[in-house]
Formats: sequence, C-alpha cells, structure tokens
Amino acid sequence: MLTGTRNEQAKRRWQQGFTLIELLVVLAILGMLAAIAVPQVLKYLGRAKEDVVKVQTQALGTSLDLFLLDVGRYPTDQEGLQALVAPPPGLGQWHGPYVSKQVSLIDPWGHPYVYHQPGQQGTDYDLYSLGPNGTGQPSSTQP
Repeated sequence: MLTGTRNEQAKRRWQQGFTLIELLVVLAILGMLAAIAVPQVLKYLGRAKEDVVKVQTQALGTSLDLFLLDVGRYPTDQEGLQALVAPPPGLGQWHGPYVSKQVSLIDPWGHPYVYHQPGQQGTDYDLYSLGPNGTGQPSSTQP
C-alpha cells in the first residue's frame, strides 16, 4: 500500500516552504520594481515641495497685505516676517497675528523664507524660498 497520494505529496511540499531559488526570483522581481518606482516617487515629492512653496508664499503675501491694511506699511527688514506672528514694539494698529503658526515662516526644506522690504526689483517686497540647499536663487517673488 502506498503511504501517500500525489495530493498528499503536493500538500507536504507546500507545507515545507519555498526553495532558495524561488525566493531569489521573487527578490529580484521586487528589486526591479523598486528601481523603477522609487525615482518616480522622489520626483513627485520634489515637485510637491515646490508646490507647497508657491502656496505658502501666496498665503504669506496675503498676510503681508493684511498687515499693510492694519498698520499702513509692510514690515521692515528688521521686523521681518516675525511681525506677522507677534506685534513689533510701538505698533498700536497691529491686529494680528496674521499667521497662526510660527512654522508657516519656514519652507518645506526647513529654511526660513527670505523677506526684503523694499523689494530689489522695484516691488514693495521680495518673499522667496532659497530652495532645498538653502543657497538657491529666489523661486517666487510677490509684488
């Protein structure tokens, strides 16, 4: 009498696990998929940070305009963007905070936004991020 049928032998083989070659094939396939997908994901993340900078500089520009309406001028270079969070000394017309969180003054790469008043190109002010390395050219200027 036979001790097992083909079904029982297949069942035992399945219970024993995978062979080393099967595992290596699966790992190779996963590695190829990762090599294709990771660069695309990183590109999307980089683009997302640039989009965040655009949205944040527009929001800060709106906050600066509200400061102008209340105080009658934009914050000076010395006051900087901190004037949107806490009142500068001697300003009775300040009705802020114009920015709810201090973190809003930091770009997605962890660098503070650059603010100059008056602007260097004839604008009321310049507001931009220095980018991922902290030394780049202005990426966005608000009039």
